[in-house]
Amino acid sequence: MTAVRAAATAFFAVDGFTFASWAVRIPAVKEATHASPASLGLALLGLSGGAVATMTISGALCRRFGPGRMTVVSGVLLSLALLLPPMARSAVWLGLALAVFGIGYGCMNVSMNSLAVDVVAALGRPIMPSFHAAWSFGGLAGAGLGGLLAPHLAPLPHFVIVCAAGLAVTAWCGRTLLTHTVPVADRASPEDQDQDHPRDRPRDRDHAGDTDLAGRKWRVVLLFGLIALCGAYGEGAIGDWGALHLRQDLGAGAGLAAAGYAAFALAEACGRLAGSWLLLRLGQTRVLVLGGLTACGGMLGAALAPDVPVALAGFALTGLGVANMFPAAMTRAGLLAGPNGVAVASTLGYAGFLFGPPTIGFLAAAVGLSVGLTTVSGLALAAALLAWLAGSRAGSGAG
Repeated sequence: MTAVRAAATAFFAVDGFTFASWAVRIPAVKEATHASPASLGLALLGLSGGAVATMTISGALCRRFGPGRMTVVSGVLLSLALLLPPMARSAVWLGLALAVFGIGYGCMNVSMNSLAVDVVAALGRPIMPSFHAAWSFGGLAGAGLGGLLAPHLAPLPHFVIVCAAGLAVTAWCGRTLLTHTVPVADRASPEDQDQDHPRDRPRDRDHAGDTDLAGRKWRVVLLFGLIALCGAYGEGAIGDWGALHLRQDLGAGAGLAAAGYAAFALAEACGRLAGSWLLLRLGQTRVLVLGGLTACGGMLGAALAPDVPVALAGFALTGLGVANMFPAAMTRAGLLAGPNGVAVASTLGYAGFLFGPPTIGFLAAAVGLSVGLTTVSGLALAAALLAWLAGSRAGSGAG
């Protein structure tokens, strides 16, 4: 099980590394395609659409072929699909290329999260945040390498390096996933199980009870999917708009402006490293409620800050607050409903991550960027309320 956990962690890091490598080269790809801001925005929707559409069917694929196999296939597809965007020479072809990249990204995220849920269930410990910490550190590494290579390499040769690294990790770690079977634990939590023995209940009561139980589980899955959406919305918004807020609204230089996302990402990664310990000590509901309140206050401070240091501190607090929202949502949804639960929660979560930045853009044009960024606070507060509600419904306070 240790080898499977290490392999799954490596795939999370590859996913973050690959996505960040693409994100930091968007300006160069835009220039090569001669895309206007509006046409670039439409092209980027190709990535969002491909990812979200694929997530809706990836749960069924994981059930049929197993999350380990699907993770390996997705690793190959994601790595190769990264080579397509820099080959595009128009916004239309860029949108199509990004749709393929989004398919790989969406399939990878459902597959690796389903695999991680099985590892969590097999080990019986709340270690999901450690997988997502690997995603965060992989993203930091991808952004750092991209910053170093951008002045010297065009996007295509840069992405060839990233693709080769992704395929190498997939080949090395994929052997572990293909040759080891992860035992799937009973996904029904104690609070979800009926207290009566089936032989003691009438047949019609059995059917009604099963229907009610299934409905209750999927309501909890939906609640945790919305929590994932709220957290991912903030991550996407800060990633795309944080630097511009520091530079445009607070007058920071280019280097200092880039520190905004770095402060957020580093704090988020540290929060995820401490996530397992926090979940064991405080329980899932308290961690999510306190995280939502922390992110709400931090983002209000960052959005309305009078100077750069206050904004940087606000970004860091926001990173700490949202750190464990997505991992906890994937764990709970997967333990309740298997890969299909992960698919539903992932679709909602990544919808927030991918569609959040365009929403902030529309709000920035209408009411200003600072005001637009306060919506991150509103959704963080909503996540805290949803976590309390989900805990009261499913008894998740025990972690």
